[in-house]
Amino acid sequence: MQSLQPDPKAQYKNVFDGLLKIMHTEGYWRPLRGLNAMVFGAGPAHAMYFSSYEKMKRTLSDAIGQGGNSHLANGIAGGTATLIHDAVMTPAEAVKQRMQMFNSPYKGVLHCIRVVHKTEGIRAFYRSYTTQLTMNVPFQAIHFMTYEFMQEQLNPCRHYNPLSHMLSGALAGAAAAAATTPLDVCKTLLNTQENLKLGTLKTKSRRLSGMLNACRTVYQIGGLPAYFKGVQARVIYQMPSTAICWSVYEFFKYFITKQQSPDLPASS
Repeated sequence: MQSLQPDPKAQYKNVFDGLLKIMHTEGYWRPLRGLNAMVFGAGPAHAMYFSSYEKMKRTLSDAIGQGGNSHLANGIAGGTATLIHDAVMTPAEAVKQRMQMFNSPYKGVLHCIRVVHKTEGIRAFYRSYTTQLTMNVPFQAIHFMTYEFMQEQLNPCRHYNPLSHMLSGALAGAAAAAATTPLDVCKTLLNTQENLKLGTLKTKSRRLSGMLNACRTVYQIGGLPAYFKGVQARVIYQMPSTAICWSVYEFFKYFITKQQSPDLPASS
């Protein structure tokens, strides 16, 4: 849905219309294309992500003088952890988005990697890295601050509570996703390098690079509404994603804490 000049066959009215048309015209498994690229990248990326977040959160909370919980420390820690996370996930995201575009020429993940590396070089996989950081640093800052705030409201004792973790994660993901959709549109344009027609200019003859360049191109193509293309799909995707992510994380955090200190009540 974030394609700025889609093929007539790939013009969708909303999320569900898009899903039905994709399955009808391209096959039932088409919406899952690129999933294996994300699976390979998500494991190590999230392991480094949460471990660095916990370390930074404790260090910054102590430095600020709020050892219990500091929203400022949570936001800074979340943004800092993103630097490590995105170094792993940016190439995987670039491959996934190229495979998900309408009439994608790639047969599979390895084929996509080989073709892109041969035709555009290794830098193509990191072309959107700065834009990814520009989007994900505020995304994760909003995400973690909202999650910790919701936990204070729903789970003030900070005990392991699956329902509160799911609700807090879902709301945090929705808020962060909606706020950063314009940057996600720019990132998609950089990753896919669509052959856009801007009057006499065709981006096929010049590769787009950098957030500012992508931002200008998006505005030239569709004005302000173009920055929010796919916002519903992004929110719908992020809500269950962040809910599951936090639920799994809090469960293992609780489980490991209980294993280390079985006689003490574990708090999240």
